[in-house]
Amino acid sequence: MLLKLTFSARLNLFLTFNLIKKTMNITNTLTKFMLALSLLYPILVQAEILALVNYESKPEQTPRKEGLAIIDIDLDSEAFGKIVTDIPLPPDLVAHHVFYNKDVTKAYITALGSNPLQVMDITKEPYKLETISIPECQVAEDMVFSADKKRWYLTCMGSNNVIMGDAQTDTQIKVISAPKTKSSKKFISRPHGIGLNDKINRIVIANTVNPADLSDAEDTVTVIKARSGKVLSTHRMSKETAPTSVAPVEAVFLPKSNPVRLYINNMFGNTLWTGVWNSMSQNFKFSQIFDFNPLKQAVPLEVYFNHNLDQMYITTASPGYLNIFDIQNPAKPKLLKAIPTAEGSHHVVFSPDERYAFVQNSLLNLPNMSDGSITVVDLHKATVKTTIDTFKNQGLNPNSIVMMPKWHHDNAH
Repeated sequence: MLLKLTFSARLNLFLTFNLIKKTMNITNTLTKFMLALSLLYPILVQAEILALVNYESKPEQTPRKEGLAIIDIDLDSEAFGKIVTDIPLPPDLVAHHVFYNKDVTKAYITALGSNPLQVMDITKEPYKLETISIPECQVAEDMVFSADKKRWYLTCMGSNNVIMGDAQTDTQIKVISAPKTKSSKKFISRPHGIGLNDKINRIVIANTVNPADLSDAEDTVTVIKARSGKVLSTHRMSKETAPTSVAPVEAVFLPKSNPVRLYINNMFGNTLWTGVWNSMSQNFKFSQIFDFNPLKQAVPLEVYFNHNLDQMYITTASPGYLNIFDIQNPAKPKLLKAIPTAEGSHHVVFSPDERYAFVQNSLLNLPNMSDGSITVVDLHKATVKTTIDTFKNQGLNPNSIVMMPKWHHDNAH
């Protein structure tokens, strides 16, 4: 029968057959894809975004408890706000802050009590903390890491120095200190905040408070050569006659700024200062650029930036706000919105799409600054979306919060 067909008819029949065959193959492939998608669907709906929180019990809670908790902060997750991993810590550690190295392979935990510095390999589970030996350090506060991944620097508020360490071996390289007499104009006293700019080989230290007496506060920042550790100069962050107790607490460089610029929060002065690098004089010019006092906000603490580096976020702990600034002109930050959070607003992390900010509300278990919640702020609407009361409901205070490595994208700390 086929042999009696014309060549044209046979060709059309052949093409039709192949078209049917291809269609069947596509259908089979689509069927397989839909089956795979259906198997994957439970995983997709159970997606997570994880953050790491160090916590401690409130003063009235006994026995005292400390730990590291990994929590799910994905608002679309069924586990939103829940602790997925809990790592107990020694109750006398008084864990304070968590910092990542440049590779985001190690987490460093600074402590105000015993064993000032711990390190944890964040690439291996179960997570295990190891103590780094730094005998000259008491009341460890903040850390920064060099861009070449060779060094870290740690402020020691209780021993008035900065430790330079090897970022690969986690061994101490040098103790950076200065003459104790303030008349020398080169001193480090109660160092807390620390900013590092590799481009200009400079570290800036915020000299803050006496950890044994918070009423005994400083009013200066100290400039140090990063690679050598040489103390260069100390500068006042107050326009009033010395001495004052404004307590500079954080010193954070604005990434990619030209000229190089950093911001300094005065914790007790309730003001924001900036330092601008002068390449000719090889020094900074410091000036006050914002005052929180008219807003009736006190204790400004942390400084963060968005990916585009055109907005800045500053927390104030009393009564608790997240302040959003336009910094398209970095010399004159413009306050866009002050969003009420809760008492003790301190550290902040951001969702990968920068839609939400998660504000940890607790500062040193201090009265009226230890709410214990985490406020979720919708940055598109500039309003509070919800709160996470997981720690608060257990009589615990979260002391800091960072994203787990997969979601970590802090460009300034």
